[in-house]
Amino acid sequence: MRTNDSPEEPGGAGRPPEPPKSPEPPKSPEPQQAPESVRPPQSSEPPQAPQPAQPSPSAEPSEPAEEAPGQPEETGRQRLAAGLWPPRVSRAQLIVALLLFVLGLGLAIQVRSNSDSSALRGARQEDLVRILDELDGRTKRLEDEKQQLEDQRKELENSSNQAEEARKQTIEKERQLGILAGTVAAQGPGITLKITDPTGQVQSDQLLDTLQELRAAGAEAIQINGVRIVAGSYFSDENGGVAIDGKKITQPYEFRVIGKPQDLEPALNIPGGVVQTLEKEQATVAVTRSAKIVVDALRAAKQPDYARSSS
Repeated sequence: MRTNDSPEEPGGAGRPPEPPKSPEPPKSPEPQQAPESVRPPQSSEPPQAPQPAQPSPSAEPSEPAEEAPGQPEETGRQRLAAGLWPPRVSRAQLIVALLLFVLGLGLAIQVRSNSDSSALRGARQEDLVRILDELDGRTKRLEDEKQQLEDQRKELENSSNQAEEARKQTIEKERQLGILAGTVAAQGPGITLKITDPTGQVQSDQLLDTLQELRAAGAEAIQINGVRIVAGSYFSDENGGVAIDGKKITQPYEFRVIGKPQDLEPALNIPGGVVQTLEKEQATVAVTRSAKIVVDALRAAKQPDYARSSS
């Protein structure tokens, strides 16, 4: 009995055995696709070309690129003008500019107010004393005049015959105005001022200063060498002398002044006043007080051409 060690396939006895098949490699698992809800959107733009890598900081700087031809380099003045205009002003800068303008305006006003009083700042002590005395004298005279007017008003109110009282006051007022206008003579206490000028250095402006000083001290009636001084009097220089209102007078110049002697004489003798100024011109000045000074030079009353009384 034959035995066959090789196994027999059914349906084919004696068929040579088939070579064994090599094992198939294992299949890699397919990647799972992301769900549609989380898949990133695909851009429709074409992919950009890769940019060249930048050199590392340690690399040496390359040479500056040459400027394109036809574009001149800007000057420093052009760059400065481009930086300043158009101006770029912020709100804070506007507020600061406004504050500086207000401060400058205040300083200008302060400087102007200080310059207005510069005349008194530069005055000498003697001049300041004289100005203060003149102001005190004027204040006192105004107070006396005020008191007289109040007394007249009371007399008119208390008088039984007001018409007669008014007439008396009118006559008195007319006399006072006549003295000031130079149409009537006057007498009263005052001083006599005599200026002797042997060298002829005294001029009209110095006599005018003397007159103004006497008026400021309270002079009520003045006569110079027979010429009555009024509000419209003027002085001018003539050959060898001085003219008052066109009438020439020669030295010695004699002032007759009616007023309070205690005020008139000190006003002339203050330091830097009239007496010292005339003595610098080598003139001799003599001031004499008197209880009775007569001013008898008169001025003709001038009839106004157009003015008429409104009463």
